[in-house]
Amino acid sequence: MSTTKLNAVLDHIDADFDHSLERLFKLLRIKSISADPVFAGDCTSAADYLAGDIASLGFKAEVRPTGGHPAIVAKPDKTDSARPHVLFYGHYDVQPVDPVELWHSAPFEPVVTDHADGRKIIVARGAQDDKGQLMTFVEACRAWVAVTGSLPVDVTFLIEGEEEVGSKHLVSFLENNRNDLKADFALVCDTSMWDPNTPAITTALRGLVYDEVRITAANRDLHSGLFGGAAQNPIRVLTRILGELHDDNGRVTIPGFYDGVKDLPPDILAQWKALDFTPDSFLKPIGLSLPAGEKDRLLIEQVFSRPTCDINGIFGGYTAEGSKTVIPSHATAKISFRLVGGQDPDKIRTAFRDFVRARVPKDCRADFIDHSGAPAVSLDWNMKPLAAAKRALTEEWGREAQLIGSGGSIPVVGDFKRVLGLDSVLVGFGLDDDNIHSPNEKYDLKSFQKGIRSWARILAALAEAPKV
Repeated sequence: MSTTKLNAVLDHIDADFDHSLERLFKLLRIKSISADPVFAGDCTSAADYLAGDIASLGFKAEVRPTGGHPAIVAKPDKTDSARPHVLFYGHYDVQPVDPVELWHSAPFEPVVTDHADGRKIIVARGAQDDKGQLMTFVEACRAWVAVTGSLPVDVTFLIEGEEEVGSKHLVSFLENNRNDLKADFALVCDTSMWDPNTPAITTALRGLVYDEVRITAANRDLHSGLFGGAAQNPIRVLTRILGELHDDNGRVTIPGFYDGVKDLPPDILAQWKALDFTPDSFLKPIGLSLPAGEKDRLLIEQVFSRPTCDINGIFGGYTAEGSKTVIPSHATAKISFRLVGGQDPDKIRTAFRDFVRARVPKDCRADFIDHSGAPAVSLDWNMKPLAAAKRALTEEWGREAQLIGSGGSIPVVGDFKRVLGLDSVLVGFGLDDDNIHSPNEKYDLKSFQKGIRSWARILAALAEAPKV
């Protein structure tokens, strides 16, 4: 790929940026809230708008039905088997805007305004998650087509409308459309940078097991004056069990929990140490000061590469105003486990339930509800498309792109691997202060413009990388 062509594409992106912003604003004005049936028509409108926009770049773009909101599949008219073929994934649906009174401007009337620290920001629901992110890629493709008449690699688009409600119909959609989604690897733009000036590629996503346990003792709530001291109290039983989930060093005590968990490669650990991820930078802004995870692990490991166990909710007995002296008949807790590569979600769930049952007294019983589960995703740090993207990002931002983990989960990455056999390269330009899922969601103007430029460079770099 000639430097002259790439420079011409980058110049076009800068010259056309005001129009790129206008196109993003049109998409942001569509109230594509997937969780609320009232906005089902808006979700379809967003899909139609994006399909039409992508079709204008020379793609055959179709809005296809799912069991819920529609998905977009867009394919090039011609492909070249000698070139890399990528599947780009994004989502057009957004979170509800409540509480609307906390917004500083109308959620679906995007504005460019000044951040407190002087940055220019785009404020609207979906500005970052994921409309702004996916449009960085669309605009990069637009620039390549405008300048050269084609893209440097073959691209298929898959844009869904149910990510914010768990992508409940996506797996079946992948299975039913796998022939149209064939590619060498996937590109996902739904992640973040390390900081406002340092790009990042996410190479590991923690998996998830979410379980609910209910401890039941007596057949009804009991008067604590009459039965106190003699009857089992499910809250006491439950809290004792939960308290035993961790030892004094912050390690999870469930037998077999760490089976398959590997340490980071030394070079990656050294790179992470150099990032200076400290309690002051990470915990102080939320009013905390001391890491609560495994004491022999770096804070950055605790967040990105180590498995966790957290109690997300606990309830039982009388919780309303005033007092009511009862021994409750049952108590419930919700527990989540964030998993890393090498851990089997089914085995973790079974081990947790065995751990609980072994500690339940004779007069009590434990019942469980399975809420969700997904394995962790760990990418090969040496995969050639990842290396190409890293070089391109470093060139654009003038700082070495970091390979980082994510404490969260993006299930579609696992779905791509399991259903389509595709590894994913996860590049995004979000920031920790973007308020996604909250009022006043934002996307830095710099993230949007340099995100477009970054994807233009990545596409050029992928064209030069050996075909997977």
